[in-house]
Amino acid sequence: MKEKLYIIKIGGALIDDEELLSQFLEQFSEITEKKILVHGGGKLATTLADRLGIEQKMINGRRITDKETLDIVTMVYAGGINKNIVEKLQQKKCNAIGFSGADGNLIKAKKREHPEIDFGFVGDITKKSVNRKLVSKLIKLDLVPVFSAITHDRKGNLFNTNADTIASVMAQALSEKYEVELLYCFDKEGVLEDVNDPESVIRSVNEEEFTVLKEEGKLHKGILPKLENALGAIKNNVNKVFLIKETELKNHIENHHAGTEICL
Repeated sequence: MKEKLYIIKIGGALIDDEELLSQFLEQFSEITEKKILVHGGGKLATTLADRLGIEQKMINGRRITDKETLDIVTMVYAGGINKNIVEKLQQKKCNAIGFSGADGNLIKAKKREHPEIDFGFVGDITKKSVNRKLVSKLIKLDLVPVFSAITHDRKGNLFNTNADTIASVMAQALSEKYEVELLYCFDKEGVLEDVNDPESVIRSVNEEEFTVLKEEGKLHKGILPKLENALGAIKNNVNKVFLIKETELKNHIENHHAGTEICL
């Protein structure tokens, strides 16, 4: 029987709110099973770029990462945010250790190729990108890996990589060895049929239902990458995938009643 492993992704408003983050990490630290945390960057990188007068370019909600922006996101994601999370977990007696994809060659990426747009230093990954053996060794040592959204190509380049994707491919890579449950934690109760109605939670979504919701324009653009990556995970042998409200982590772990389950 495979050992249970939680892979949990956080980002956005949670990272920007110190009190809310601390409360979440308290719940995370109480999980007794093996666990991995993946985090995005919130608004800090954009705020710092504004202070430095570095223009941020977005296309279809995706950041164009030029060299100056790469320096900022590396400093913020792999530096400030990652170490802040690790320090808070250590304070809660959770033996966390922070990484970028370059550390230990843990996540190797390829520069994004697009026929029309140069996204700059943006890296794409698959489950083969993950150094599964080393991640498994870290878990066996009762360490709790905390991954930032920075990867590398082992040719001297760092890349900004979507944290939702990192969580998904990490779950896929480790599902061969563990019974993986992937949780996307964010500021909604789950997938909402009406984004303005927190009571309109859809308790389960499969690929066909996702396509209908998307075509009907019922999904907020911010949730699309999470759903696409969640579906990619469940189709590639990840045991369970949920989208839940960040404040409901403990409730979900104990009762499995929170949020939206992604199904085949």
